[in-house]
Amino acid sequence: MSVDWAAVRAQFPALAGWTYLNTATFGQLPQCAVEATLRHYQRRDELACYDFLSWFDDADQVRALAARLINAAPADIAFIPNASSALSILLNGIDWKPGDRIVTLENEFPNNLYAPTLTRNRGVECIEATWDTFYESINARTRLVAVSTVNYTNGFRLPAEEVAAFLRERGVLLYLDGTQSVGALRFDVAKVQPDMLAVHGYKWLLSPNGAGFVYVAPALRRTLPPAVAGWRSDKRWRQVDYLHHGSPEFVESAEKYEGGMLAFPCIYAMGASLRLFLELGPQLIEERVLSLAAQMKDVLESKGGRVVHTGSQTLAARFEGRDASAIARELYDRRILAAARHGNLRVSVHLYNNEEDLENLRRAL
Repeated sequence: MSVDWAAVRAQFPALAGWTYLNTATFGQLPQCAVEATLRHYQRRDELACYDFLSWFDDADQVRALAARLINAAPADIAFIPNASSALSILLNGIDWKPGDRIVTLENEFPNNLYAPTLTRNRGVECIEATWDTFYESINARTRLVAVSTVNYTNGFRLPAEEVAAFLRERGVLLYLDGTQSVGALRFDVAKVQPDMLAVHGYKWLLSPNGAGFVYVAPALRRTLPPAVAGWRSDKRWRQVDYLHHGSPEFVESAEKYEGGMLAFPCIYAMGASLRLFLELGPQLIEERVLSLAAQMKDVLESKGGRVVHTGSQTLAARFEGRDASAIARELYDRRILAAARHGNLRVSVHLYNNEEDLENLRRAL
């Protein structure tokens, strides 16, 4: 399949004024996502929200699109406002015992460093391992591993399938935060088999803040209780004329973790972006971004940068004797957006970038 990448780029008006190499911080919204949100607001005005139950039918279509993107079933998907909400569902639902262990990696995204510490008052030990010591840090007391598919500071791409198989053999739960990769890099839950995968769509899914989804494996759903209860907790929630009063009867699908009303403007926007991804094809998108990332590596190294990791769409480079934050500010003055993270200059490319963006960075550096 041949893709007109210039036509794809035209969907993103912000790129007309910027060289944008910072999707690892925020993804740009395509016009189709903005238009989907506007159609929802227009429909509200036209029908005065009389048809609000049909919005949930539309949301179920988006749920199916998210499932298709990661090779899951729609019943495995729940909408979330952010990845930390998904992790909280998991941490609050595990029956922790004193001496249990949670393992993450050093320099992880703060979600995976902060949230587990809330279990320390229940006697849980929280370990930050290096990648070199990760496997030996897993012992008989380890209950959960919480890591990102791609590290936000250095672009390290986790060998998720290998890690998942290792943990599965030892009965350890695996929580993956896919916020830093899903949308740019393919993810197949049938191959990886995580227990939970959370994706906040405001980065690589090119969606608004508040648009996200979580995959919850069927086996985990049988033991993991919802963290919130709301009017949609009972399986009869669509019977709005006579909502059930009393203890709720939860459905078996991941929808039981949603609880209440959904952020429909965000969901409609995410749905439009998901359709764009699926129309282009996840494999072609991944090939595109990894090709651009390989060229980006050459650009950074040609200007004296030492690239920390390769293999993902996010590259972090060390420029010895230079302040990465100062470099990022200088680039901003030239209308080039990158980021500084823990002493690295971080640049990230997505489907809307092109070779001209890379050349602009080369000249500026």
